[in-house]
Amino acid sequence: MSLNNYHTHSRYCDGRDRPKAMIRRAIALGCEELGFSGHAYVDFDDCCMTPEGTEAYKREIRRLKEKYADKIRILLGVEQDYYSPLPTDDYEYVIGSVHYLQKDGKYLTVDHTREKQIRIVREYYGGDYYAFIEQYYAMVGEIYERTHCDIVGHFDLVTKFNEDGSLFDTSHPRYRAAALAALDRLCACPVIFEVNTGAIARGYRKTPYPENWLLDELRRRKMPLLLCSDCHDRRFLLCGMDELKQKIPEAREKLFG
Repeated sequence: MSLNNYHTHSRYCDGRDRPKAMIRRAIALGCEELGFSGHAYVDFDDCCMTPEGTEAYKREIRRLKEKYADKIRILLGVEQDYYSPLPTDDYEYVIGSVHYLQKDGKYLTVDHTREKQIRIVREYYGGDYYAFIEQYYAMVGEIYERTHCDIVGHFDLVTKFNEDGSLFDTSHPRYRAAALAALDRLCACPVIFEVNTGAIARGYRKTPYPENWLLDELRRRKMPLLLCSDCHDRRFLLCGMDELKQKIPEAREKLFG
């Protein structure tokens, strides 16, 4: 069975390429399916689709779906953030993600840059990284109720800049308690957890989300896993997925079926 990707960003949000170029790349790689998942609109981040851009995105993906129907199956999805206000009824699937926290009336990014994350923790959490993490995972635990997502996006995104453990310890009791509480809550929901290689493609990590101990917990709970590249650049459409499929043979290559 071919590898496929369902977490794909184009120029309609913060991706590098037009949808047509990404489809052609997917066909060249032998993909049977490609799912687009533009960042849903929020009014405080210009990396997301605008309301007008959202409608243009839906029209173009539907047009390309028909145009390439004899070569590849195209799916129209969305990455719905916790704070995204627009409805998701028009999409074939939804990825639910947490990219921002709210504190003292301000929206705070989780994953923009390492320096910004450190500054946010210092200025809004008194330097207590675990308080920042606890708020993040409390919101992740609510993402299904909030978005009715099919897929949980990059569960431990908060670790993006911490692969070396220099910012916080993922074995710390407060970290483990917060992460497991979110995991337990989501495991009671009809969701798939993605194994996401996006930070590998962009040079932030050498390993995917979620990290190994969380993958072990998901396997123990027999939760479905889906390989995704969180692609922002067609050159990395299937980044790391061949290797991951060898390590996680039970992970799904297709979202449906």
